[in-house]
Amino acid sequence: MSFPVKKKLLGKAVATLAAVGGLMASLLTGVADAHGSTVDPPSRNYGCWQRWGSDFQNPTMAQQDPMCWQAWQADTTAMWNWNGLYREGVAGNHQGVIPNGQLCSAGHTGGTRYAALDKPGAWKAAAKSRQFTLDVWDQARHGADYLRVYVTKQGYDATTTALGWNHLDLVASTGRYAPSDHYRVAVDAGSRTGRHVVYVIWQASHLDQSFYFCSDVVFQ
Repeated sequence: MSFPVKKKLLGKAVATLAAVGGLMASLLTGVADAHGSTVDPPSRNYGCWQRWGSDFQNPTMAQQDPMCWQAWQADTTAMWNWNGLYREGVAGNHQGVIPNGQLCSAGHTGGTRYAALDKPGAWKAAAKSRQFTLDVWDQARHGADYLRVYVTKQGYDATTTALGWNHLDLVASTGRYAPSDHYRVAVDAGSRTGRHVVYVIWQASHLDQSFYFCSDVVFQ
């Protein structure tokens, strides 16, 4: 084998190892900085990570799960860091800090890392009854000052319109939760039918950290 060929193969091997190393670093960072997310119904980036985290370069995602595909292409770290979508120092002024059209990215927290989550489209939606129990997974056991659960108004179309505060109704608001792995909330979506977005604010107790989650559902 000639030296140029060997050099080319060595370069490919180094590039592959670098990519694997970067992926492992992202995974380890996600674990080290673990916070949490809505897992039932799954938030957009948690769902994308759950379905494709072990196969995120598979081109069939583009046809089978196009909204996840565009999110993975935009910024893979948004999926690896599905548990870190939060803002600090909001002081309860959620509507003042998070602009309409950017609710799912928490106002593009982390620069544009999570911006793809705001994109309207046919996100995979979990089938739910109109009375269901929402589950927030707190990996770091931060505790919660409160959870607020909103559901989109009947007639809102998540496939064409980015989510705004004007599209939401508050359907559940809780008190404090002691630090635990999971916080659950009974949700009544009323007479809603069809596709909707469930929007959750988790106010963590350890610091002024506010987490924001968009979960797509179909009420049956």
